Amino acid sequence: MSKDIVRPAILAGFMELLPNEQIMFNRMKDTIRKNYEKFGFLPIDTPNIERSEILLAKGGGETEQQMYRFERGKTDMSLRFDLTVPLARYVAQHYSELEFPFRRYHIGKVYRGERNQRGRFREFYQCDIDIVGNNTIDIINDAEIPSIIYSIFKELDFGKFTIEINNRRLLSGFFNSLGIEDPTYVLRAIDKVEKIGVEKLIGELEKLDIPKDNIDKIINFINIEGSNNEILEHLEQLEIEDSTFIQGLDELKTINKYIQLFGVPESHYKINVIIARGLDYYTGTIYETFLDDHRNIGSICSGGRYDDLASHYTTQKLPGVGISIGLTRLFDQLVYEGLLNIEEKALTDILIIPMEGCTEEGVKLSKKLRDEDIGTHLHLESGRMGRKFGYADKLNIPYVVVIGESEIENEIYALRDMKTGNQEEYTLAELIDKFKK
Repeated sequence: MSKDIVRPAILAGFMELLPNEQIMFNRMKDTIRKNYEKFGFLPIDTPNIERSEILLAKGGGETEQQMYRFERGKTDMSLRFDLTVPLARYVAQHYSELEFPFRRYHIGKVYRGERNQRGRFREFYQCDIDIVGNNTIDIINDAEIPSIIYSIFKELDFGKFTIEINNRRLLSGFFNSLGIEDPTYVLRAIDKVEKIGVEKLIGELEKLDIPKDNIDKIINFINIEGSNNEILEHLEQLEIEDSTFIQGLDELKTINKYIQLFGVPESHYKINVIIARGLDYYTGTIYETFLDDHRNIGSICSGGRYDDLASHYTTQKLPGVGISIGLTRLFDQLVYEGLLNIEEKALTDILIIPMEGCTEEGVKLSKKLRDEDIGTHLHLESGRMGRKFGYADKLNIPYVVVIGESEIENEIYALRDMKTGNQEEYTLAELIDKFKK
């Protein structure tokens, strides 16, 4: 009697990788983690599941619609949808145990009931850092953040990239000077200017009943170009007296002054007065990072400054600045664009193939190599030798050692380079020295 077979498949919107892909993914994740730690950020890891009231403290709306929410007994709980809300709860809960400014990094999975489409996932890795202050946090922290972005993407080496920087206070103050109290719809229209062009943008602004004089000022504002210093000079020449605008401009000047001292060349960052992410969250500096030759991918790292992280959980004022890398989406987009060479990646340095009757010596050799932290794979299955070499090829293992009676007797090992086919003989000490990390 045959049993029913369930077709193996995963849910839409979830990523599952083959081993070679996973190796590359892990290396990207490790590069990000290493750089976060290099800059003095401390690791935390919060539960994947939080009480729903924690995640919904600032209100429901679209967030509530996308949350995976369920009950167990009398407990109403949900899968976390980002790493920021858990951070806010964490800092409020452990406030008296933390040292401020609190520099934390968190790399973990989050969950959103997104509509299934390319680049959108329902389970995905976020890689976040935040510098959280106690009541205040110096603006120079905002200049350090781009140096972290620069360090990460310089090492990942996906091509030329640019960190774009703006300030929400600058934008708010500019629109205040025009008498526009709620610039949300104006900013959404401006955000489309690269796709629709200036003429269509003017049409969009006219539909919003913006007076012609103000439309001219908006177009002049978004057309400000030049070097970073020239852009700052143009902004000064607008002679806008709104206090919020002046504060935002002063903050941009400070960041521009310090960012190169933190090691970011001007070729890799620019002030862009158009970007306006996080309308309901960010209050000061904002960042977007783009691959210059692949802007269609969208921002590969973004973030900004906020006035109060945890106002829903504590009376303490906790301002901060941070960034996030959506690693799952980024990996998927880079693979789609053909920017990752996955085939050449392998974790194992050497494949050991014992001949018949030599398994014991193969086990001993593999242990000696592993004791020296040399990645070693021991092939224990029977079969033709050609098939075993083919196994090494398919796994991209660069070297093979075959152990037979001669190797055991002479304690000399023939090391075969799988790319060239060349063989060289080594003693155990020489073999260890060649691969010692």
